Amino acid sequence: MFSSLKRFLIGRPLKSTELGEQKLNKTKALAILSSDALSSVAYGPEQILIVLMTVGAAAIWYSIPIAVGVLILLLALILSYRQIIFSYPHGGGAYVVSKENLGMLPGLIAGGSLLVDYILTVAVSVSAGTDAITSAFPSLHPYNVLIAIFFVLCITTLNLRGVTESASILAYPVYLFVLALFILIGVGIYHILTGAVASNLHASIGTPVAGISLFLLLKAFASGSSALTGVEAISNAIPNFKHSAPHNAAKTLAAMGTLLALLFSGIVFLAFYYGIVPAAEVTVVSQIAEQTFGRHFMYFFIQGTTALILILAANTGYSAFPLLAVNLAKDKFIPRMFTIRGDRLGYSNGIIILGLLSIVLIIAFEGKTEHLIPLYAVGVFIPFTLSQTGMVVKWIRQKPAGWFPKLIINTTGALISLIVSLMFFFTKFTQVWPILIFLPLIIFLFHRIKQHYEAVGDQLRLASCEPAVPIEGNVIIVPVAGLTHVVENSLNYAKSLSPHQIIAVHIPFERDEEALFEEKWAKWQPDVRLVTLHSPYRSIINPLTKFIDTVQRKAGESNYQVTVIIPQFIPKKGWHNILHNQSSLLIRAHLLYRRNVIVTTVPYHLTK
Repeated sequence: MFSSLKRFLIGRPLKSTELGEQKLNKTKALAILSSDALSSVAYGPEQILIVLMTVGAAAIWYSIPIAVGVLILLLALILSYRQIIFSYPHGGGAYVVSKENLGMLPGLIAGGSLLVDYILTVAVSVSAGTDAITSAFPSLHPYNVLIAIFFVLCITTLNLRGVTESASILAYPVYLFVLALFILIGVGIYHILTGAVASNLHASIGTPVAGISLFLLLKAFASGSSALTGVEAISNAIPNFKHSAPHNAAKTLAAMGTLLALLFSGIVFLAFYYGIVPAAEVTVVSQIAEQTFGRHFMYFFIQGTTALILILAANTGYSAFPLLAVNLAKDKFIPRMFTIRGDRLGYSNGIIILGLLSIVLIIAFEGKTEHLIPLYAVGVFIPFTLSQTGMVVKWIRQKPAGWFPKLIINTTGALISLIVSLMFFFTKFTQVWPILIFLPLIIFLFHRIKQHYEAVGDQLRLASCEPAVPIEGNVIIVPVAGLTHVVENSLNYAKSLSPHQIIAVHIPFERDEEALFEEKWAKWQPDVRLVTLHSPYRSIINPLTKFIDTVQRKAGESNYQVTVIIPQFIPKKGWHNILHNQSSLLIRAHLLYRRNVIVTTVPYHLTK
């Protein structure tokens, strides 16, 4: 049943030779890798307005110069990541760049930040998409968390089906969103030019505002910079592109930057001209659409496509997180299971873990986007800073032909990213302080995992291990609960291995039972030695392990190996297992951690 459900949800397994068919062209890549950055248009301008509104509606005009600053930062990042794409065509992004040019610790800081960022990408995108839905249908507002979790499960399943299939589905809502916003911006500007919108809805640019400060403006700029999250995703996912991957990735990055700049500028301008005031349960885009079209078809079309792209923007995390995890796993900083491709040739373990962790975040923050965005943004600007600094070091060290303009571009990107990162810490410390705890913990965990893998490697390597002690024979211990076919099956197997060194062990709880069992055993298996261990405290594990330890010490003196054969019956149906106490499973789980003891399970399959 599980296998049939899996095939229905995920599809048939793909051969390894079909991997080339899972590569993306520029059109699909733009949809699947730019959805995060493009979707941030729906909440980036709003974050600027939320900060400015703390000193009054007259301060909204400051959103225009702040937006110009954000666009300058966007240009610097696009040019900087273009350099990274051609310098590191195998992907890895900030982690690989920082590790190779700045050292392992900066690399781990970048990698750890991005892992957290991609989890937040999913949580923020789905939460923001849910907000867009509940803005249009306020009666659904109490169910924000449940709706968000449902969408995470849907996107996770979609990504488990493979990169190209998810991209084919996601391309439509992404391009519909771009079309919808261009229509909204175009119609809005047309209404302004034709005088259909009153010119007194906003304060004029340059109007003095009491209470405004540099600190507040920097805070608004940092908040607006959250619209640039996701810019790095393309450089992380270069291996997903068709040949020639770097050139296709660079063109996709340029297209994304152009679209993001146009949409962000348009929404900021309309919000300013309309005098939009952020509201708790109605998004800025929703207010702009309502004032432009009224609550008619186009309003719901814009809200619908906005909700779709906000939800599906999570797919950027699903595209980049598994590839980053592969690079970290290859360097032995996270479990190797992240390097394994699933049935559909995607890194399914990374996809599943990402979905689960994002659900935990949504529940923990109750699906409130404004609480997640600062953490989300600072988590990506730290890798921005480190990757650009790494490229600066690379150009200074190597000095290839035409290196100086590249140095200027990456230096500019590094400085602006550093400034924005510091702004987040200075202006939003109460919201971003958890990263100062989580990031060191993540890096500590990376090192512990690395130490474990190195220790395992040292112990398994033939050149470094002590020579194995030759085994002269086998002493087989068979725990028995009664006189059954299950025990008989295990004894027959034991006799085939070592017919003269078998010890059956029975652990009765009552003295009367002990004598009766010994009498029956002597008639049934007279050639197999029986040891009974009375257990007045009704424990099976303790007396059995003490007996095994005693036998193991004596056997070790003669280079004999102790093998414990555990009889176990397998019910015909899986759910039948809950009807039995499964002592064999407990014994096996306990003995697996005993040194120099081999544990073998002999299954006996029931037919009814």
